[in-house]
Order: sequence, then C-alpha cells, then structure tokens
Amino acid sequence: MPIQLVFTVIILVVAVALLLTDRLRADMVALLVVVALGAAGILAPREAFSGFASSAVVTIVAIFVFTEALRFTGVTGRMGDLLLRAVSGVSEQRLVLILMLAGAGLSLVMNNIAAAAVLLPAVSGIARRTRVSPSRLLMPLAFATILGGMATLFTTTNIVVSGILRGQNLPGFGVLSFAPIGVPLVLSGIAYMVLWGRNRLPHAAEMDLPTQADQAHFDPVEVYRLGERLFRARVPAASSIIGRPLAGSGLREQFGVNVIALERGGRVIPAPLLSMVLAEGDILLLEGKLDQFREHEAEHRLEIVTPHEQGAEASGPLPTPSRDWRAAGLETSSVIMIEAVLAPRSTLLGQTLRSARFREKYGMSVLAIWRAGRPIRTGLSELPLAFGDALLLQGERDHLTLLRTEPDLILLDRGEAARPAATVSKKGLLAVAIMAASLILAAFNAPLVGEILLGGALAIAIAGILTMDQGYQAIEWRSVFLVAGMLPLGLAMTQSGAAALVGRWLVAHLSPFGPLALLAGLLLATTLLTQTMSGAAVATVMAPIAMQAAQQAGLNPRSFAMGVALATSMAFITPLGHPVNVLVMGPGGYRFRDYARVGLPLTVVLLAVVMVFLPLFWPLAAR
Repeated sequence: MPIQLVFTVIILVVAVALLLTDRLRADMVALLVVVALGAAGILAPREAFSGFASSAVVTIVAIFVFTEALRFTGVTGRMGDLLLRAVSGVSEQRLVLILMLAGAGLSLVMNNIAAAAVLLPAVSGIARRTRVSPSRLLMPLAFATILGGMATLFTTTNIVVSGILRGQNLPGFGVLSFAPIGVPLVLSGIAYMVLWGRNRLPHAAEMDLPTQADQAHFDPVEVYRLGERLFRARVPAASSIIGRPLAGSGLREQFGVNVIALERGGRVIPAPLLSMVLAEGDILLLEGKLDQFREHEAEHRLEIVTPHEQGAEASGPLPTPSRDWRAAGLETSSVIMIEAVLAPRSTLLGQTLRSARFREKYGMSVLAIWRAGRPIRTGLSELPLAFGDALLLQGERDHLTLLRTEPDLILLDRGEAARPAATVSKKGLLAVAIMAASLILAAFNAPLVGEILLGGALAIAIAGILTMDQGYQAIEWRSVFLVAGMLPLGLAMTQSGAAALVGRWLVAHLSPFGPLALLAGLLLATTLLTQTMSGAAVATVMAPIAMQAAQQAGLNPRSFAMGVALATSMAFITPLGHPVNVLVMGPGGYRFRDYARVGLPLTVVLLAVVMVFLPLFWPLAAR
C-alpha cells in the first residue's frame, strides 16, 4: 500500500475523530489538516493551500457580505415585520406553513443561520400574539431554513461539493442546478411538518413552560423556574456590607447570589445599580442556592427572611417567592425582563459573564440561562457561554434601543417591549438590486459564480452600503477557514487513492444490487455522519468517495456528487447536525430527543424523495 495512501487515511481518521468528539474547534481541525497534508508530502504546497483560492470560498464570503448588507439596511427587519402582519389570526397549522415558506424562501439567497436569525425575533413575537408555544414554531423554522438551502447553490455544503467537482476537472454546479430536486424536497418537508410533523413537536407542558392557554404574557419566572432559587435577606445593623456599593459587596463573587431587587423605605427597586450603596434595613431579593447561602451566614451577616416572615410580610411591596409567584418584584415601568440568544458570530461565545463584563457593557443582569432543555440559575458568572444559550436579562427599559443594535445578541420579542417598525433605506433598495443582479448573472454563468458574486460584494462596498471593515466583520471566518482547510483533504483522498479504495469497497458490496443501491448506501452514510459533524467536513470526505465509486461502476459522478450534497443538509435528527438547530434549541426549550422524534421521519421522507427525483433530473448512467 503506497505510503501516501496510508498517511492520508491516518489524517482522515484523526480529523473525523476530532470532529466527532468536538475536542478541537472544527476550523482548527481543518487548518491542522492543511499542515499535515503539506508536511507529509501528500500535497504540494500550492495544492495544500488551494482551498483558500477556491471559487467555493469566494462564494461563501460574498454571501456573508450580501446578508449583512440586507440586515444593515433594514431589509431583513422589514421582512420580519411583514411576516408578523401576514400571520394575524391564522390557525397553528397555517402559521407553521407560512413560517416555513418564509424561512425556506429567505435561505434561498441567504446563509441558513442568518435566515433563521432574521426571523427568530419575529417568530417569538408571533408566538406570544397568537398564544402558540414557541416550541411549536421554532423547530419548523429551523428545518425550513435547512430545506430552503437544499434548493440553491448558496449553501455551504453545496458550494463545497461544487468546488470538489471543479477540483477534479468536472463541471461544477450552477445556481439553479439544485432546484429540480431541491424544490420537491422543500415542498415534501413542509408538507410533512404541516400535516404530521408538527403533531410530534413538544407542547409547553412537556418543557415545564407555562401551561395556561389564556396566559396573556410571557412569564419568565415560571419558564425559568426562578421561584426555586429566590429568597429574601435583610441587612442588619451588624452587617459588614453596610456602606458598600453593590458591586463591592461580594455577594455574587463570594457567596454565589445575584441581587435581583432591593426594598428600601417601602419602595421596591428592581435591578439596582451596581453603584448603589447598601444600608441598614435593606431587604434584598436574592437569586441563588439558599442552603449554600446559609453556610456562609456568619461571613456575610445577613438575616434570611424565613418563610414565616415572608408570609407575614406578603402584603408588603416585595412579593413572596413561590411556584405561583409572578414577576411583580422584578419589573416596573422602567425595568424590564427580556430574553436574548447569542448571535451566530457573537464575540460572547466561549466567554463568561464576568470576563465579558456583561452587566457593565450592556446594562443588563443575566438572571438565568436556558441550555439543553433546562434552566441554569446559579454559578452564571463563571459559566462559559455557548451557542444556542437563551439568556434571561433584567435591566432598564431605556437600554433596549441600544441593545437591539448589538450584533452579539438577538432579542426575542415576547411582548415585553414594543419594537419600532423596521424601515428600508434607499441603500437597502440598492443592496437588493445589486444582489438580484449578481444572482441573475451567476445563474446564467455557472463557471464564473465566484467572480460574479465577489464583484457584487465589492459593489456593495463601492456604493457605500457597507464599508470594507463592516464587510470583513460580517464574514463568518470560522466557516471560511473550515471550508478552505477541508477542501485539500478531498483532493488528497483522490490523488492518494484513498477515495478509490473506499469506492471499490462500496462498488463491490452494493453495485451488484444496482445503481440505486449504491446511491442509497452513499446517501445513508452521508446522512448519518451529518448528524454529528459539520456538513462541510462531511462533504469533503464523502464527495470524493461518491465520485470514485460512480466512476468505477461506470456511472455519472456528478449525479452522485449531487446526492451527497443534498444528504449533507439532512441534519434533522440531532441538534448537533446544523448550527441553526442549536440556535433555536434554547428559545424553543427543546431537548435532544425532540429532534429525533420530529427529524427522523422527516429524514426518511427526504431520502425517499431524493431516490425518486435524482435519477429523473440527474441520470445515474454515465453520459
């Protein structure tokens, strides 16, 4: 066995293992692959770095710039407002249909995650206005954006497979190449969700969310079960924190509690400022573990208000925490509680609230975090933030206007505060015109897709819609480096013979049953890998194998590459398969099993559609 083949297989196995175990970031793994392929002499330096000069990477960069231009000029915000109007007074079934059509439509021309992020605040507002649980709407939205991406070239995995084809001196895919199969996939997926899949979605009661059908307002206290961690404490005369500002009291850092509200002189002050000086007789509403707080009672010298005392004082301004306790002590006309999720490219990812100086930067306290289907209410300051987290914020209502402009957070409209209607500027119309012209030109000039879209992105900057710096900031560089780093692995698998080796094994075991059996095996293997690995990484591994298997069986390699590209988007069974699933997991209150319950039948339906339509529009036999 050639030494280059052995090294390529070792690099492939190690890379897949790292991606599956999530021991290192996917983009770091991809860059390590580039270094390993070059150092081992499997690829020449020019070949090892060829991914950075590929049309696929240029296309991805341009799509990020277009998406940011639409967001920055108010176009996507206006789309959300129009969606809010369109769903007024419709049933849940029609609501799911409209949302999925909107999500799929946006993802035709936008990055899937960006499309979901655009609609997420609007869907949260729709859930509140229609009294439909967010759990019934957010997963359909996420799935719709993935489905829409299957019908166009402008999905990362489709771009990657097209780039691999070009690297093998075969024609790549054009803008409309995926539409003949992608449109039936979109329609089938939406039909499944509207007619049957939505009935498999969790209800609010299954997630410990409010169950009252007539609830007029989102109740964060009950959703996040804050009552289980709320208690009151009085500042006695001997307390060591008298005269100290709240920021210097050490209550959060040393004793693990957050000060949610303060009662002084018969008046409740929600979300007290960090500079507020504590005084004798203050009654603090604290969030934390009561038992743990009692262990340090001698240190902080606060008198815990007992349940008996709470009952006696229940008529006072500060309400008694219990399971039926509402947010009266947490909100006023000037103080608000609101949910937010981390944006896809948020700089907060991986940081703790303390290291990010969250309260000082945003003027908001984080009361709780919803992660993996459950609320986290203690130890928040030292908890690294992760993509998909939903944060329950409390702070001054005046901060909302500024907070809505922060690119790191996406505020969810639960009805707590009116959001001004989005307006589209003249630059927004120009951005739409430039993007539309670029897409039309690219649709009729498939070999020049990268050049045309890059020209359109530069036109955005030349027209003053975005500055060059804004364009650079809009690009998801992790995705860019992931694709640029993994593309050479596909080239190495072909040149070293690794793809041919796996292809021969597949042909030997599946081709006796016919071309459809070979296609089904490749689709199934790709789909299974996609549930736990980045679709772009799966595409760089499976596309060369599929092409080699097709060529050895005397079949059309482009048809099999198309099948693999579509299968890499079937990330519906676990939330790990696609970032958009993680994005809605927190706001929707989903658990892992919810994705399998809804996504597994959907995946079976879509695989069947591919098996029927792919041979019709992309004949399997070699031309």
